[in-house]
Amino acid sequence: MDPIQHPGSPPKTSEVVIVGGGIIGVTTALFLAKQNIPVTLLEKGRVAAEQSSRNWGWIRKQGRDADELPIVIEACRLWRQLAEECGEDIGLDQTGVTYLANSDKDMAGFEEFMTIAAIHALDTRLLDADETGKLIKGMSRKFKGAMTTPSDMRAEPWLAVPALARLAVRKGVKIVENCAARTLEISAGRIRGVWTEAGYIEASSVLVAGGAWSSLFLRRHGVSIPQLSVRVTVAATEPMPEIYAGAAADEHIAFRRRQDGGYTLAPGGSNLLYLGPDAFRHATKYLPALMANPLGTRYLPFAPSGYPDSWSAPRVWTPDSLSPFERMRVLNPAAEPSRLRSIERNFGRLFPQFEKVRLKAEWGGMIDAMPDVVPVVDKVRAVGGLFVATGMSGHGFGIGPGIGRVVSDLIQGNETGHGLSRFRLSRFYDGSAVRLGPAL
Repeated sequence: MDPIQHPGSPPKTSEVVIVGGGIIGVTTALFLAKQNIPVTLLEKGRVAAEQSSRNWGWIRKQGRDADELPIVIEACRLWRQLAEECGEDIGLDQTGVTYLANSDKDMAGFEEFMTIAAIHALDTRLLDADETGKLIKGMSRKFKGAMTTPSDMRAEPWLAVPALARLAVRKGVKIVENCAARTLEISAGRIRGVWTEAGYIEASSVLVAGGAWSSLFLRRHGVSIPQLSVRVTVAATEPMPEIYAGAAADEHIAFRRRQDGGYTLAPGGSNLLYLGPDAFRHATKYLPALMANPLGTRYLPFAPSGYPDSWSAPRVWTPDSLSPFERMRVLNPAAEPSRLRSIERNFGRLFPQFEKVRLKAEWGGMIDAMPDVVPVVDKVRAVGGLFVATGMSGHGFGIGPGIGRVVSDLIQGNETGHGLSRFRLSRFYDGSAVRLGPAL
């Protein structure tokens, strides 16, 4: 584990406490601090040590859910602004995102997004087979076509989020790593504070942005979120000749040019779900997603000990007892060997000019997924002062600064500037039909 960058003890009081040091928690804290609001961010392990540093590094408008799109358009503007403010090279570059079509069905799906793109005046366009081959040279096969958005960007997650955390500290945020939030203090239906492993913090507002851990933390307080965690495998190549400066994917392989001259690679759409108590509890809510893509998820009956939905994970604990979040400081799943072989095989087949794809690193991650593939961004109606931003479903890095700005205003009681009905927690319990967002 990396050394602690933000040591110390939590304060006795803080107007806002944020649970979780990923992209959502960090940017929310940053925007609150810009309004001179005292804010403390608690991270059980290290800032961005989980999914916020393990993602693909795509910053895309392309392929977004229609209700996410206005927020991610704002996020793209904020990425540029924050990169300049933090004064560090985070690998931010406008190099485009491209989806490759294997079939007429794929192209029809791209056509549907073009309607949304036109409403927002995006530079997204469809390419035919020849144009696709000219955009990404050296591919061994001819695709049906593609959809591409040249204004989409990329950044290096393991550089970007820690850099934003350092900027937040300079703006006045108190970040405490290696300090788990254990429980909330709730009285008369309102937040009064947070019990941490290092003591009590009096607070009037709390944001839970704990990624894969959010559901476990909130369930302890009677707040049920149908969030599951799916395991993914990612790899990084050694430096290699450039085949495309941006990011691209088809159903078999996803690849993105890295700042170090290599590529970040991932399988094109197969995830692993560990079956645990929450998976069975929320199974019916996931049926639409399973029916839409029955072969997209594989299952194992037992999560490793300490994982958020493992059978052995404690569901009840007290403020003065060891919590699950201290038992597992950093959720660090190993890369799946079979997925790594698939990555090497499919990338090598698509670009046979490379005699061997040399991987220099590989890792696993746990994506906090929702039944409709869009997040929960809401205030918890039953508990005054409690807010939640979780379930980014693998799309959180790119949209992160936009969600952070929105949530900071939500906490302050300001107009957020975007409609958030799509992201309300109650959609899973008020009889609303599950409306699937885009899967990629």
